[in-house]
Amino acid sequence: MSDLKEVPKGIAGPANALDARLGGANFLKRNLRKVFPDHWSFLLGEIALYSFVILLLTGTFLTFWFKPSMGEIAYAGSYAPLKGVMMSEAYASSLEISFDVRGGLLMRQMHHWSALLFVAGMMVHMLRVFFTGAYRKPREINWIIGVLLLTLALAEGLTGYSLPDDLLSGAGLRITEGVAISLPLVGTYITFFLFGGEYPGTDVISRFYSLHILLIPGILLALISAHMVLMWVQKHTQMPGKGRNNANVVGAPFYPAFMAKAGAYFLFTLGVVAGLATFTQINPIWLFGPYTPADISAGSQPDWYMGFLEGALRVMPAWEINLFGTSHAGTLPLSVIIPALAPLGLIMTGLALYPFLERWITGDHREHHIAERPRNNPHRTSIGMAAVTFYGVFWLLGANDEFSAFFSISLNMTTYVGRVLVFVAPVLAYAITYRICLGLQRADADILHHGVESGVIKRLPHGEFIEVHTPPAEDIAAHIRGKEAVLMLPVDEDASGIPPKGMRGPLGKLRGKMSKTYGGEKIPLDGGHPHDEEHPHEEEHAAVTSGEDKSLTH
Repeated sequence: MSDLKEVPKGIAGPANALDARLGGANFLKRNLRKVFPDHWSFLLGEIALYSFVILLLTGTFLTFWFKPSMGEIAYAGSYAPLKGVMMSEAYASSLEISFDVRGGLLMRQMHHWSALLFVAGMMVHMLRVFFTGAYRKPREINWIIGVLLLTLALAEGLTGYSLPDDLLSGAGLRITEGVAISLPLVGTYITFFLFGGEYPGTDVISRFYSLHILLIPGILLALISAHMVLMWVQKHTQMPGKGRNNANVVGAPFYPAFMAKAGAYFLFTLGVVAGLATFTQINPIWLFGPYTPADISAGSQPDWYMGFLEGALRVMPAWEINLFGTSHAGTLPLSVIIPALAPLGLIMTGLALYPFLERWITGDHREHHIAERPRNNPHRTSIGMAAVTFYGVFWLLGANDEFSAFFSISLNMTTYVGRVLVFVAPVLAYAITYRICLGLQRADADILHHGVESGVIKRLPHGEFIEVHTPPAEDIAAHIRGKEAVLMLPVDEDASGIPPKGMRGPLGKLRGKMSKTYGGEKIPLDGGHPHDEEHPHEEEHAAVTSGEDKSLTH
């Protein structure tokens, strides 16, 4: 874009005005003409960004009426079934927002729906980055920021979910207290700090409120800003294709193309959230009633992104360790500690370390600006699908009581089956995904080798009918040929039988085996048809593909 001799008036005017006052013309011209790749998958992260903006706007509206107090009052609002019922000021103000503040229920539901969409957008965006290898050098720092953002988003959702102080959120708060107090050494201190004394205490709502509207959003805003700045400074990744390489970016400029697209996409996201809030009821707190420690709601379910923690708690066996006989001070409730910390810790730690583990295994220290198609790195894709399956099994098991009641299945049976699936399903997902990736690679090689189906049927001299194949379109062929073999460390021994440096010792041998398995070319694009022995008339097929009709020569 720097080769253009004429700068559009829409950029030149503001740039000159800014330059006359701040000396920033070059900065503005350069950044307004920044090129963004044109691929639908790059807009997935925009969903999370726009949902966060909606969260800030609707959350600001709600703070004008919400009272973060656990002080007891008698309800005197307009919702007749609860008139005279003793409840906290937090719950009473939530009812007031829902029934007495104009537009309050709409804002509450928009806030809740955008919170769900915010976490969903982050997860889908992270999956896109993972499966395409967009976390590789030089984007490791941005990847770590993304993992932190997802972790904080879960904490933000937990604190916000608890604020109305209704019976459903109180059940989740009870689980939170159980998890906190089960932690060895620090559990009681954390619990007393959050609740201000014995559960339920009198301070948890006010303290969660401060975390929810001030501390966590401030950190989120800072990390999102850093994430966006790094994304802006670094070159964008792009899908492989014609004219695309690690030295350029093919797409449209930020102004006016991407700015118009982003503006329309924000309005579309806002419209979807507003539509959901208008026509689809969520979290009807007036039906649950105020929270009291003596009551529990039946069939209660947390927001979807917390479902996997609920499932982990439900399927975990009742294990515990008593260090000092029957003393409660020496009891470690593994049935709470393991499901609360292990699944989330395993996924988040694995995400944070994966770029560095992959680089250690492959020895790939190059910069990557071309995104990989998931099929072209089958082991990474299989690992990702195994993790998604691991998460998904726990998520489904968070509703095992609902499945049991709806399908008339023994609750114990769903629990036992779930304990098996947690270990078996990820392994099956890995194996199946790996075979699918290899099959897709073979299909790509077949397209380049034989072309694509044309719909024209020809008869060969010996009587066989075949379909004429034509060469693939140039952009499709370039997209397929953008494949690069996954790097592999030198692992072969030299003539003296000595392994390369770094491949010696137990750790070196393990690294070598992992590199040999993970890296290398699995299905070469130019290796010919993988089943040539099944096609004895390959030459005739090739002749027809190239345009020579052998039936016309006889």
